[in-house]
Amino acid sequence: MTFPTAPAKPFPGTTRGEENLLQQPRETGQVIPEGHNASATSVTKNEPVAKPWAHFVAGGIGGMTAAALTSPLDVLKTRLQSDFYQSQLRALHAQHHLPQKTTITSIPRAAYFHLAETVQILRSIYQHEGFRALFRGLGANLVGVVPARSINFYVYGNGKRVLNNYFNPEGRENVWSIHLAAAAVAGIATGTATNPIWLVKTRLQLDKNNASNDPLRGRQYKNSWDCIRQTVRHEGIRGLYRGLSASYLGVTESTLQWVLYERLKLSLARREAKRLNTPGYRQTWVDNTEEWAGKFSAAAGAKLFAAVITYPHEVVRTRLRQAPTTISESGKVTVKYTGLVQCFRLVAKEEGLAGLYGGMTPHLLRTVPSAAIMFGMYEIILRLFGTTS
Repeated sequence: MTFPTAPAKPFPGTTRGEENLLQQPRETGQVIPEGHNASATSVTKNEPVAKPWAHFVAGGIGGMTAAALTSPLDVLKTRLQSDFYQSQLRALHAQHHLPQKTTITSIPRAAYFHLAETVQILRSIYQHEGFRALFRGLGANLVGVVPARSINFYVYGNGKRVLNNYFNPEGRENVWSIHLAAAAVAGIATGTATNPIWLVKTRLQLDKNNASNDPLRGRQYKNSWDCIRQTVRHEGIRGLYRGLSASYLGVTESTLQWVLYERLKLSLARREAKRLNTPGYRQTWVDNTEEWAGKFSAAAGAKLFAAVITYPHEVVRTRLRQAPTTISESGKVTVKYTGLVQCFRLVAKEEGLAGLYGGMTPHLLRTVPSAAIMFGMYEIILRLFGTTS
């Protein structure tokens, strides 16, 4: 009988079940007979001390960092999702004689032109409105991003732990249904709590656009508080929750993203654990580099796939949050988009299915690196706090 050697430190992305499996001999000090299957041995689990607040802090810092670095693309995305900018783009497409229907042969040219017009509009915002316009709504964005990401990561991280304790007591690794349920609850909680903030951010970003369309009227909102005040006065408290139904629909995106991210992390963890447990292998800086590069790639890849699949809800949510088209002297408001289904139908009718993908290029250019930055910061902060994700 021999004492097994202590296994290498588990990959930070390792799930609870796999981490317990890797740490069994070290945690219990059991003597395991040669040839005996360690995974079949009954042991007492000894996980790292959970710090529920760590998920809250890590999510907030990650979201704040990503939002600040990608703000210009967020401004551009919001404008391209609005109906006013879409009418401008249709005129621009007609001027350059782009085909109305996309075919296999027209895809390369259309893709190049779409990317070029994204850069052109971004440059136009800088030239005509100044550098600060690229960060318009950043204050409201940060006010929304920090609590949104904090709530999302807090509910997901702790929800996953609670669900594992109740529905996965044996510690099976990477149970996708646990991740699915935790992500869905986190998405609903986040959307409900932060919808008023995103509505204000959207209206402030589009306000300059509306003022340019009608120079005699000028800016509609002085600041965030004025936007809230006018919205409540003309539309009631319910006005602050316009677009909430589309946010709930968007839970499918965050849920898909979390599940994919967890699966990719597990794949990376298994590969890392197998390599580090190879007899005679010594960990180097290359392993640390591959570890973090793999996590960044996993976060970016999961976001890319989820965003492309579920993107139309982004356009519908922006349209539902637009300011009312007209406000009568009696204070009665008229809105173009009145509900989720009505908005989907109207956009598809007036602009075709392509209208439901307006602004997707800057959206992907922003959200994919943003997700990598955000999840990377999240993992780093959790490691500093000694908490596993």
